[in-house]
Amino acid sequence: MIRRQLITAVIVVVLMTVGLGLVYPLAVTGVAQVAFHNKANDSFVKVDGKVVGSKLLGQSFTDKNGNPIPKYFQSRPSAAGDGYDALSSSASNLGPSNANLIGNVPGVAVGSDGKPITSNPYATPADPYCVPVQATDKAGNPVYEKNKDGSYVCDSNTVPERVLAYRALNGLAASVKVPVDAVTASASGLDPDISIANADLQAPRVAKARNLPLATVLAQVKAHTAGRDLGFLGEKAVNVLELNIVLDKLGS
Repeated sequence: MIRRQLITAVIVVVLMTVGLGLVYPLAVTGVAQVAFHNKANDSFVKVDGKVVGSKLLGQSFTDKNGNPIPKYFQSRPSAAGDGYDALSSSASNLGPSNANLIGNVPGVAVGSDGKPITSNPYATPADPYCVPVQATDKAGNPVYEKNKDGSYVCDSNTVPERVLAYRALNGLAASVKVPVDAVTASASGLDPDISIANADLQAPRVAKARNLPLATVLAQVKAHTAGRDLGFLGEKAVNVLELNIVLDKLGS
C-alpha cells in the first residue's frame, strides 16, 4: 500500500515538474515571442545601432550633476533605487500625511507624536512646507543642514520642493497648477510615460532650448501620445524616450 502511494506521488511530482517547470514556461515564451515579440524582448530602442533605452522603462534626462537638461522632456520622478532602477522597482510607500512626501503642511502632516503639526518651524521664504535635510555638526551631533543665509536646506524630494523645481525649470508662474505625475513617483518607479498636461507645460522650454517652433514640438507630443489601453483603461500618455529621440533628429 505504501509502495503504491509512493510510486503515485513520484509520478505526480515528475509530471508536475515537467508540465509546470518545462512545458508551460516554453509555451508561454513561445506565445510571447510570436504575439508580443517586441514587449517580450524589453522593447529596446536603438539610435544608430546603439541601445539607448526601452519604451517600457523610464529613465532620467539629466547632466552629470543630476540637473535636468533643458532640451529634453523630463520623466516622472522615480523612487526605484537611485532612480529608474529596474532591479529596485518600487514606490516610496509613504502615507498621504507623511511629511517626507507632502512636506510639513500644518494641520495635515503628522509629527513625531503621531498628531498633525500646527506650524512648521523649518519654513523658508521659498517653501513654507520645508522638510529640512538631516546633517551632523563637527562634534557628530545630529543637526539640520542650513544655507548661508541661515534658512534650512529643504529636502528636494518632497512634493512642495518638486513643484517649486518644476515651475522654475519650465518658467511657470506660481499660480500654474502642476500635474500630479510631474511631482510624484509611480507605483513601479519605472513609468516611461507622462501625462499630456505635463508634456504641454514642458513643451515651451524644450522648444526654446532646441530653437524649434513651439507648434513643431507640440505636434510631436501629439504624435507620440498613446491612447488608453483597450480604449477605456487608464489615461492617454506621452512616451518620453521616443519623443526625445525624435526631437534630437529635428533640432539641437
